[in-house]
Amino acid sequence: MNVRNLVFGSVLGMGLIAGGIVLAQGPPAENIDPARHPHLAASQHHVLEAYRELGEAQRANDWDMEGHAAHARELLDQASREMKAAAEAANHHH
Repeated sequence: MNVRNLVFGSVLGMGLIAGGIVLAQGPPAENIDPARHPHLAASQHHVLEAYRELGEAQRANDWDMEGHAAHARELLDQASREMKAAAEAANHHH
């Protein structure tokens, strides 16, 4: 086996593992009360839509995105959690 095939196989394997981890976690939550924080709730909803669209892109490209789409999905999940934290912080100040 040559080095190129070994590197390609390793990168592909890492991408599949990362994609599997993201799928196992599930989509980000929609857990911000839109009555109290309409803009944060709308933003969180858009994050969930982006997360789902990235999943569609991964499937359409046979998961061959070198782990970048999976990383983007992880960041979207983190963004959703930060929005929830922002809503909770705002709740404590009112």
